[in-house]
Amino acid sequence: MSSDATTPTVQRHCDVCIVGGSAAGLAAALQLGRQRRSVIVVDAGEPRNAPAAHMHSYLGRDGRPPSELIAVGRDEVRSYGGEVLDGVVTSVSRSESGDFRVELAAGHTIDARRVLAATGLVDELPDIDGLAEHWGRDVIHCPFCHGYEVRDQRIVQIVTHPMGAHTTGLFRHLSAELTMVLHDPGDVDDSALDALRTSGVRVVTGKVSRVVAGTNGHVTAVELAGQGSIDADVIVVGCRFRVRAEPLAPLGLKPAAHPTGLGSFIEVDPAGQTAVAGVYAAGNATDPSQQMLQAAADGSRIGAMISFSLASDDIECAARPSGNQSDWDHRYAGEPLWSGNPNGTLVNEVSRLAPGRALDVGAGEGGDARWLAEHGWTVTASDISQRALDRVSAEARRRGLRIECHRADANAVDPFGAATFDLVSAQYASIPRTPDCRGVHNLLNAVAPGGTLLVVSHDLESVRTSAGTPGHSRPFDPDAYVKIEDFMAALADSPAWHIELHETRPRPAGAASAAHHAHDIVLRALRRAS
Repeated sequence: MSSDATTPTVQRHCDVCIVGGSAAGLAAALQLGRQRRSVIVVDAGEPRNAPAAHMHSYLGRDGRPPSELIAVGRDEVRSYGGEVLDGVVTSVSRSESGDFRVELAAGHTIDARRVLAATGLVDELPDIDGLAEHWGRDVIHCPFCHGYEVRDQRIVQIVTHPMGAHTTGLFRHLSAELTMVLHDPGDVDDSALDALRTSGVRVVTGKVSRVVAGTNGHVTAVELAGQGSIDADVIVVGCRFRVRAEPLAPLGLKPAAHPTGLGSFIEVDPAGQTAVAGVYAAGNATDPSQQMLQAAADGSRIGAMISFSLASDDIECAARPSGNQSDWDHRYAGEPLWSGNPNGTLVNEVSRLAPGRALDVGAGEGGDARWLAEHGWTVTASDISQRALDRVSAEARRRGLRIECHRADANAVDPFGAATFDLVSAQYASIPRTPDCRGVHNLLNAVAPGGTLLVVSHDLESVRTSAGTPGHSRPFDPDAYVKIEDFMAALADSPAWHIELHETRPRPAGAASAAHHAHDIVLRALRRAS
């Protein structure tokens, strides 16, 4: 259906909303998607390891950029119909239904049965001039993340709290040129310091005033107030940390002080559930020591725990709810979403065909179905939302049109039964992706020999360009839904099909234009008669 000229803020509904889209959040989303749960991940694009060029100790991906893992993870989540939205969550609260309302900075909202906080931590560096500029490169904190890469270099470890010397023994083994600077150590055990001195570690007491960099931009030394400087290639510093939990405050969920005294974290039970029933947390938001590998494993485990929780609720209700159906039923509960006009591309492409039997997939409120019926077609309008189909039926009766309404999930087994059609039309149909492209094959199988498949979608490049920056993003993830490329792949080299048209072109007149796109991608294919 074509939309009105303006796009208002949107309220989405899903089984699980995941706040944070790094390793833990995406791993949980993948686990949930494979359990056929509807998942929306909201990612602000602020991972803890953003300054790092590489991740380490991740079996099978050692030395790869963290961004590569996230990109692959997003693709895997989307392959099961999970959505990943670029945006900022500002608040999580209870909705009137008893579920959770997740509010985004752009004004959109998501109602979810469960919420997973995979928000991660913010590292807080000591206030030393020049330290932050080299963070994640020449300034590190974890011997497991980056220690091997700085082996045999001149390492200066700045100790700013009693736990700061916790990793000194590890760095001593990595390099014989290790200097410890007791910048603000607190109550450090003198016997432990004596042992370090005896083992060859140089221990200096003094305040670090600034980090010195060379002309190549790399660290060359640290300066101590009134005590000269110490040559250095690498600086090790212990960080304090703060969990990103502000959006959870309306639920009364407060961060806990970490036992080390270095920061805050979210307390969870063995199943990953917080003190608020239905709200879970995973990754280093719950355990600051986790690297990417452990965070991904934790997210996967907590995703499974949430799956068990949802399944238990569904058994009690004797129901097998569809998150996708619920989402669209809620959207069709209010004012009409669409203009009521037929899509211009449908009109242009179908006018050349002799009327016969037509299946309108993703019929929405029925603008296309009505146009087809008015032009002599025997029409079946199919949609996952019964509320949408009720509107189709009501308007068809008012106009004296005969339209058969058929509620079906295009990803179900045989959603259209044994019936075949002379025209199968999918105009901007929102069919979640599956790895086996079941929805695509279901539509192809519904085309009768000699019949036509017509698929029209938005030009995603123009949609992406209009998406804006995080915090002002679209409320849907187009990459989580079936694309024309999926149909093209299924039709490729098939002797049963002839692709008559595949092109991107300006959206034609005849329907109210959509503000978020101006071009259509059109696929028209003929199923050979024999």
